[in-house]
Amino acid sequence: MTNLIARETATNSSQGAPLTSAKPLWLLAELSYACPLQCPYCSNPLNYPKARANELSTEQWFEVFAQARALGAVQLGLSGGEPLVRQDLEQLIGEARRLGYYTNLITSTLGANPERLSRLKDAGLDHIQISYQGSDEVINDRYAGTRSFKHKIMMTKAAKQLQLPMVMNFVLHRGNIHQLNDMLNMALELGADYVELANIQYYGWGLKNRDLLMPSREQLITAEQSCNEFRQRHAGKMDVLFVIPDYFEDRPKPCCNGWGTTFMTITPDGKALPCHAAGEIKGLEIPDVRARNLEWIWQQSSIFNAFRGDQWMQEPCRSCPEKETDFGGCRCQAFQLTGDASNTDPVCDKSPQRGLIDEAIKTSQQPKLAAQELIFRNPGSAKKLLLEN
Repeated sequence: MTNLIARETATNSSQGAPLTSAKPLWLLAELSYACPLQCPYCSNPLNYPKARANELSTEQWFEVFAQARALGAVQLGLSGGEPLVRQDLEQLIGEARRLGYYTNLITSTLGANPERLSRLKDAGLDHIQISYQGSDEVINDRYAGTRSFKHKIMMTKAAKQLQLPMVMNFVLHRGNIHQLNDMLNMALELGADYVELANIQYYGWGLKNRDLLMPSREQLITAEQSCNEFRQRHAGKMDVLFVIPDYFEDRPKPCCNGWGTTFMTITPDGKALPCHAAGEIKGLEIPDVRARNLEWIWQQSSIFNAFRGDQWMQEPCRSCPEKETDFGGCRCQAFQLTGDASNTDPVCDKSPQRGLIDEAIKTSQQPKLAAQELIFRNPGSAKKLLLEN
């Protein structure tokens, strides 16, 4: 094995795992878990490695990009943590452009200035998604755990001046959902091409803080109505996506468009996953790109084959006519809430564990706790900011 990553070719007989004709069209490169924000709904694992010494090198990421491209990947998401902490980000984007990827930078913009953003575009960056925690400085900085609002505004304007296609992403929860109209008006004023109003999905830190962050059904209904009214008033000016938390649905969201069919995530330390949260499922062997070629990982690793197709399904999924639409729901959510990743996602009203969701909704609507009681990704710095405000 070299000091880059393994290059052996997959074979299908000795390992006994079925080959698939599916391609990992979307590659998510989590470049670093380091982040200047302390969001209490961060999707990074609770026990994320804090040491940066074991992150993949520039050359190792080049090899990952090349191998995924050879498998058919066409879209590359660059995320973290915060991808801008990587000083080689311009090089990584340049290599991705050379390989033919469409690149999307998913960022808070902390770690960049207008000059660096210009360099990233010159290197080949195709698209930027800028995250916000609120529509004003007080709410944004409270939930970011870091003073960041003014910088985000500056960088959003810089992206617009560079004519970079831009999404503004607002993560909605109990503490900021009342600002939805202000968020949309701000995005329209700043010239966003697209706005994602993403109600929290409860993984990682979001699950840990679920009781404090989950809005009520009434808040969600009001917010969605406001979103629809905005769309009607400003039709054709800006695309708006409203992502409802699936706890309030009676059918689960499709699991990664089908587990092991479309997505591949590579963590900062080189672990390959079918989705960003799959590493939380106990009992699955997680391959490392330093030891295994991506072709072998995609085709033959136990984790990518664990929930492909429908042979793994239990009832009621196995005989459900909707199983080819929702794939039994989210495997990570099934594991986190029921302890068995092969169970029906408890969001589904056909699941015998649907009561877990109903109880979570009920519990979250008990008398509210103060914002200071949220568990932030870095509690010390976030608490200091809260006390100062």
